[in-house]
Amino acid sequence: MALAPGSHDTHKTAADTAAHDEEVRVNTRRAAMSGWIGSALEYYDFALYSQAAALVFPAVFFPEGNASAALIASLATYAVGYVARPVGAIVLGALGDRHGRKRVLVWAMLLMGFSTLAVGLLPTYQQVGLLSPLLLVCLRLVQGFAVAGELGGASAMIVEHAPDEKRGFFASFSLQGTQFGSILATGVMLPLAALLGDETFAAWGWRIPFLLSAGVILAGYLIRRHVQEPPAYLQSRDAKRSVRERFPVVELITRYPLLTLRCILIIFTNVIGMTTLVFGVSYGTNDAYGIGFTSSDMLWVTLIANIVAVCTIPVFGALSDRIGRKIFMIVGTLAGGALSGLYLVAVQSHHLAMVFVMVIIVQGICFQMWNATFATFFQEQFPMRIRVTGFAVTQNIGLMLASFFPTLFTSIAPPGTANVPLVIGATTFVICLISAVATALTAETRGRTLAELETTN
Repeated sequence: MALAPGSHDTHKTAADTAAHDEEVRVNTRRAAMSGWIGSALEYYDFALYSQAAALVFPAVFFPEGNASAALIASLATYAVGYVARPVGAIVLGALGDRHGRKRVLVWAMLLMGFSTLAVGLLPTYQQVGLLSPLLLVCLRLVQGFAVAGELGGASAMIVEHAPDEKRGFFASFSLQGTQFGSILATGVMLPLAALLGDETFAAWGWRIPFLLSAGVILAGYLIRRHVQEPPAYLQSRDAKRSVRERFPVVELITRYPLLTLRCILIIFTNVIGMTTLVFGVSYGTNDAYGIGFTSSDMLWVTLIANIVAVCTIPVFGALSDRIGRKIFMIVGTLAGGALSGLYLVAVQSHHLAMVFVMVIIVQGICFQMWNATFATFFQEQFPMRIRVTGFAVTQNIGLMLASFFPTLFTSIAPPGTANVPLVIGATTFVICLISAVATALTAETRGRTLAELETTN
């Protein structure tokens, strides 16, 4: 019996559609897994430094005699890594926009791996004097340059692969990876600090986690070399090759100045993490403040906060696809900022159980409402041709400015200050209020396809 006209074509079209849908699902999962693993490995390196800067670097890389000055100097080297981020964002962002998301992800991971390994090999201040902190600063600059391209490239690749109705959920995996990287870093530091004791840990035990970064160099290449570029990006890149383009950051600043400024201010919500997991750790463990928590105690606090975050991030990411991005970002920012002072009250009271409860609420829940959502929100604000640059530049300029908050906190509430939780808590809330206002003034993007966003942008 003869087939009805067009029946064969209809069958073929349905099969092709099913095959295409399956390919989209596979590529989306692959991109999400690449973003998760890559971010985990790279932020393992970055988290190691922030923990070591608060716990051991003041005694290892700076002269003895003034504990407050050494702590401020150590936290300043933590901030130096963020100073290099805008430069890395411009260079790596352009690489990602012009030559591919995949390429920038591989380069970022390799640079991070080599620089972190080198930190573990540095001589101490007692061995080489001022050369020691100088080398530390140089490697921190390389770290900051490298990490600037990670999240922008990873989340762009995921967003451009993912179905429109699930962009928030899938893009949250790269943020979940950053939290797991912090867990991994703490999971390595914690047993070493507990087993070796503070003196031995400060003498040489802290180097072990940095030396383990050698594995990142190999893993970065193996994991990411097989990831496919998003088809939409390849089509866009091929279509514009014949058109003379401005350098991505130039277009970003000249065509989107107000959006750029708002996104930078939105990033200030990171002050919540810097209040709790950077300044809070120093406040609880540094002898000059006299609180009396051990390094092991505060590492457990950091570990629990990040474990909770791993669980909450995909939940908030998925909910942002249904409810909206802005509501979670605003509520998380204001609630986290308001409760940060209470977290410091718990630290000041030397009540470890209450510290755990407050860090779970502030860092594990409130901050993750914002953290799980902002990457998708930012990626949706910029057109594909400058998407990595737009995300990377605004995120990293914001983080560069925010990175000085722990040093600011130590300066306005130094050891001996009686009202540390009030001073730092109020400052944190004001900064969060600025971020929330900037979010409220930025357009909601949930429910719109990438094609619609492209024509709007």
